[in-house]
Amino acid sequence: METLKAKKVETKKQATIKISGAEAIIHCLVAEGVDLLYGYPGGAIMPVYDELYKFQDKLTHILARHEQGATHAAQGYARVTGKVGVAMATSGPGATNLITGIADAQIDSTPMVCITGQVHRHLLGSDAFQETDIIGISTPVTKWNYQITQASEIPEVLAKAFYIAKSGRPGPVLVDITKNAQMDEFDFSYEKCTGVRSYKPVPEPNIEAIDAAAEIINKAKKPLIVFGQGVILGEAEEELKSLVEKAGIPAAWTILGLSAMDTDHPLNVGMVGMHGNYAPNVLTNECDVLIAIGMRFDDRVTGRLSDYAKQAKIIHFDIDPAEIDKNVKTDVAVLGNSKETLSLVLPKIKENKHETWHNLFKEKYQIELDEIITPQLNPTKEGLTMGEVLNQINIASESKAVIVSDVGQHQMFACRYAKFKQTKSNITSGGLGTMGFALPAAIGAKMGAMDREVVAIIGDGGYQMTIQELGIIFQHKIPVKIVVLNNEHLGMVRQWQELFFDKRYASTVMTNPDFVKIAEGYRIKATRVSKREDLKGAVEEMMASKEPYFLEVRVEQEDNVFPMIPTGASVSEIRLK
Repeated sequence: METLKAKKVETKKQATIKISGAEAIIHCLVAEGVDLLYGYPGGAIMPVYDELYKFQDKLTHILARHEQGATHAAQGYARVTGKVGVAMATSGPGATNLITGIADAQIDSTPMVCITGQVHRHLLGSDAFQETDIIGISTPVTKWNYQITQASEIPEVLAKAFYIAKSGRPGPVLVDITKNAQMDEFDFSYEKCTGVRSYKPVPEPNIEAIDAAAEIINKAKKPLIVFGQGVILGEAEEELKSLVEKAGIPAAWTILGLSAMDTDHPLNVGMVGMHGNYAPNVLTNECDVLIAIGMRFDDRVTGRLSDYAKQAKIIHFDIDPAEIDKNVKTDVAVLGNSKETLSLVLPKIKENKHETWHNLFKEKYQIELDEIITPQLNPTKEGLTMGEVLNQINIASESKAVIVSDVGQHQMFACRYAKFKQTKSNITSGGLGTMGFALPAAIGAKMGAMDREVVAIIGDGGYQMTIQELGIIFQHKIPVKIVVLNNEHLGMVRQWQELFFDKRYASTVMTNPDFVKIAEGYRIKATRVSKREDLKGAVEEMMASKEPYFLEVRVEQEDNVFPMIPTGASVSEIRLK
């Protein structure tokens, strides 16, 4: 990838010390405020691990059981703290095992720096043992990447890596470092990067666009806000709330925007998207102004694009110019950090109530409440539902827990039924949809927020993809709570097979091991629940525990998640059953 030139700034000459490249890497991490990283050692990164051993008082390294687990743990840490997550691996398979987590971080805008070892410079391109072109492989899924082949490059490149990962729309950066660069000595000094030539991470807000947006909002009769993770990344939660309350606009969220606004706020009308709430989906095609804030009009949100909000004027607030008009044509684009742009538009907004419009949301919510939500939370059938499990966790945690969900039916149930009162509380794999994400991500989230309860909600399929990361919990006594909702199926795929493939359940039935015994093998307290009368007590015991805790809940095997917008359908064609 073409090198981005660092901006030259006038600074005093920094004092230098003669050290190895490996030691320089550790000094760079410390200078960037890193105190925790996840990784897996190997031959090509061994000099760095040798230096890590000497810096244990400043840097905590957590040994993942698989490099993918290291990236997801770094993601969980980054998502709950807002800091840059760090993962490290050796060359070859160690580096390639990072790719899934890197791709996940890229599409979900998670700041992460990955450091990989590489063979000696003179061996590059020779198919040496454990040599892989990780720069070529990672280029499509990184915000920036770079291969260091000489020690003197380390300070400038790592400074740039952290700056790029965190600035603007965040994302993952990979730095590949040859072994000779780790071993050679050079005169080291370090300066944090404050800018990169040709890279403008935050566009300057256009006042004309701000005025135009305010005018359209003020004239709207049926406005709707859809907010995404850009609100959380921009730390604009209060500005969003102020806009919603001042203008009286119903606000819906994408799954990554969840927790930016209290779920019980009277103007919070629920989730948009394939398994979102009935009212905001249907009324998307009835609003006259759609205000998108920090979201990218993902296909799971829009459904069939040719029928998406065609009657509405579209106002799009976003930090990334590449998202404007990418999927949905906008009438007004407001570029910039959401905190700044919302602050600029707020004084220009007139107070309003939109009571008639709100009543329409209430009417449609009542339909969903009667047909879907009440039967899910207060079921009459014998089998446990995923929704009632989430509801018990809400009650026991007072809706204050960080919920880390994996991917599948349980993820949609978690996003629909978990309640939040605090931002950065919903952590899930959104754009990539990575099964196996939740367990390591919950570990990273807990280590980033030890003062908060962290509960992983996982299906029996995804759990077995990264189950080995129980080893981190065992070794370091991380008091994370793990809930496996076991329906003995790949639930989301099974649901599609039921609805769209004439119940041909091809390769979706799971023959599972004894999850409780596996957890107990890692010295983690474990319980299994299959009866409704036992659920409340088991959840309360789990939430009261000060130690790691595993809870398996045997749930209804054919409990589908609704509403649902079928693939290729319009948001107006959302199904209640």
